[in-house]
Amino acid sequence: MIELQERNSHIYQVKDAKTPSELHPAVEEGKKHLVNQAAEQGIDMIITDALRTKQEQEALYAQGRSTEGRIVTYASGGESYHNYGLAIDFALRLDNGEVIWDRSHDGNENGQSDWMEVVEIAKGLGFEWGGDWQSFKDYPHLQMDFGLSIHELQRGMRPKPKALAEE
Repeated sequence: MIELQERNSHIYQVKDAKTPSELHPAVEEGKKHLVNQAAEQGIDMIITDALRTKQEQEALYAQGRSTEGRIVTYASGGESYHNYGLAIDFALRLDNGEVIWDRSHDGNENGQSDWMEVVEIAKGLGFEWGGDWQSFKDYPHLQMDFGLSIHELQRGMRPKPKALAEE
């Protein structure tokens, strides 16, 4: 039986917690609003990554280290908000179906970067943007951490499921 110990109104402790098997409901809802609101502004954006297993995270972490490719993450398995269903990554999709990570592209031709328009929508929905980080900039990364550190998540702290207030 899972025992819950109340920490505060939106956080709880799960003993013997397994990592989640799906996105947190607020992140899932935020993701849907993000895609829809971007589309309303003429931006075709896609979610390129969401929940990752620890094994998938380890494989990404190995990239540019023990396997070929460039380094794309500094988080090993269990050290990413993706591992706890609290993060998504995005990209832009062109009319021809090509997926791009071009932060200056203005496909809706309104004089603003589509990338930054998506970021602003995401921030309005409660996401934190990896491009705002002081150290490693992770431009496709969006997360809702609910004030929880990776260390707290590793110890079994979890945000309670709740609806996203923003419509």
